[in-house]
Amino acid sequence: MTYRILVVDDDPQIVRLARSYLEQAGFNVLTAGDGERALHVIRADRPDLLVLDLMLPARSGWELARLIRN
Repeated sequence: MTYRILVVDDDPQIVRLARSYLEQAGFNVLTAGDGERALHVIRADRPDLLVLDLMLPARSGWELARLIRN
């Protein structure tokens, strides 16, 4: 089973770096550049793990974490 990891960050360089390392380790990597897009990906693809930046445009990482927990 390949685990799906969602990387959420508004800095494209961080996303590329995280994606590169995680894919080399054998994970399937999904990405989002803001909290709204991340919420859509979470609902559609149900990732196994989130790597979440806390300071995001539109919806902060803290707010996104609260929504997911509820």
